[in-house]
Amino acid sequence: MSEWKRYKLNEIASLSNGINFDKSAYTSGVKLIGVADFKDRVYPDYGSLQEVDSKVVRNGDYLEKGDIVFVRSNGNKELVGRCMMIDRDIPVTFSGFCIKLHLIDKNKFEPAYFNYLFRTREFKKVMTGTAVGANIQNLSQSRLGNCEINVPNIETQRELAIIISRYDSLIENYQKQIKLLEESAQRLYKEWFIDLRFPGHENTKFVDGIPEGWKKGILDDIAYESGEKIDKSNRDKYENYLPIDCLPKHSLTYLTPADISLAESSLVSFEEDDILFGAMRPYFHKVCFAQSKGLTRSTCFVLNSKEKEYREFLLMLLFDDNSVKHATSISVGTTMPYTRWKEFKLMNIIIPAKDIALSFSQNLFRIIKALKNLSSQIHLLTESRDRLLPKLMSGEIEV
Repeated sequence: MSEWKRYKLNEIASLSNGINFDKSAYTSGVKLIGVADFKDRVYPDYGSLQEVDSKVVRNGDYLEKGDIVFVRSNGNKELVGRCMMIDRDIPVTFSGFCIKLHLIDKNKFEPAYFNYLFRTREFKKVMTGTAVGANIQNLSQSRLGNCEINVPNIETQRELAIIISRYDSLIENYQKQIKLLEESAQRLYKEWFIDLRFPGHENTKFVDGIPEGWKKGILDDIAYESGEKIDKSNRDKYENYLPIDCLPKHSLTYLTPADISLAESSLVSFEEDDILFGAMRPYFHKVCFAQSKGLTRSTCFVLNSKEKEYREFLLMLLFDDNSVKHATSISVGTTMPYTRWKEFKLMNIIIPAKDIALSFSQNLFRIIKALKNLSSQIHLLTESRDRLLPKLMSGEIEV
């Protein structure tokens, strides 16, 4: 077994908080990592990051390749302490709700190894100062810097990081395939229901701008809330919980819920293949199928179609930008604006003829099936990685 040494993080790394700015700074400039960008990512999704004016970013506020960023503070305690590593040499900074950890000597300490180490339950126990790794409200530089860890030599660090990264490479590959499938589904929806170039459109008569047999209506004509409100006394009947902030942004991905022990107080149930739609800003782009039954927060609409022929049409309708814009336009509240079903269900829509909707569902079936299979593979890989991770990081399994 290689020799392992014990360090405090502030002995081997420097720590600093991110930038503070007002909303007027949001403009084209420097990519910004905020709390909403973490989710369960190992590396940032640079393409989805917001940008801020370069004038609010000082030289020391830029992130370097190999820097690791932590969530410092958030109303959702589950997010505090999550981390991601910068793996590209591009201009990127981070918000004041985050902490940067910069390893001082990369010839002795491999950033990728530490990025994985910080994701283990064992490190979270050290970070929180509890025996069970309970969530904390805020993570300070002092708390993080005083964490003590055991570290092997640099060769072992690199070998361990390579082993775990193979899982993440596969996961990333599947995620890219999912994105391509989602784009294919979007193109099909746009062609049929936005451009109205559905099969047989050449021979279809149009009345008042819509195909004959179609009709103008509202969302309530085809959709209903299928979930039920669940109080704390009944939540033990469910094994899974899916927090709204864990829904993917603008993704059709099937999701497997997390452990029910993470559940919050205001809950609503869902069944396999129900459609989940984030009803609170900034989650209006979060639309997906559920992969198994479970619970989510009541700030998420749990929906299904009133007639089975319209189910896939409903999914893509909610996935469309117009639905997001509508949800945003009718939202209420100031701190965390949200949309109520009684207003959202009045959204004006064009309802296709049932035979066209059914044909669309049949065409979309291959894509939906592939999405479900890829999501399952990602879930299995993630579980395998997370089982292996603590054993490698503790030295229980030698390399």
